[in-house]
Amino acid sequence: MNTSQQELIKLAHTKMPFGKYEGRFLIDLPEHYLVWYKQKGFPKGKLGEQLQLIYELKLNGLEDLLRNIRKF
Repeated sequence: MNTSQQELIKLAHTKMPFGKYEGRFLIDLPEHYLVWYKQKGFPKGKLGEQLQLIYELKLNGLEDLLRNIRKF
């Protein structure tokens, strides 16, 4: 398994660590919340990178990719 695959698996199982949506899988965050972050600026660090990737996945209709990974 390569690094990209490992990162996707990790992303599929990552939950929001704080705030209104604490404990929710990142891929299950509401779209309006991700759009708000896109406009405001994603947090610095790993979480910001993950949220930005989730935003891009949702924008391109690829949410099921992570949801299917989570089933295994």
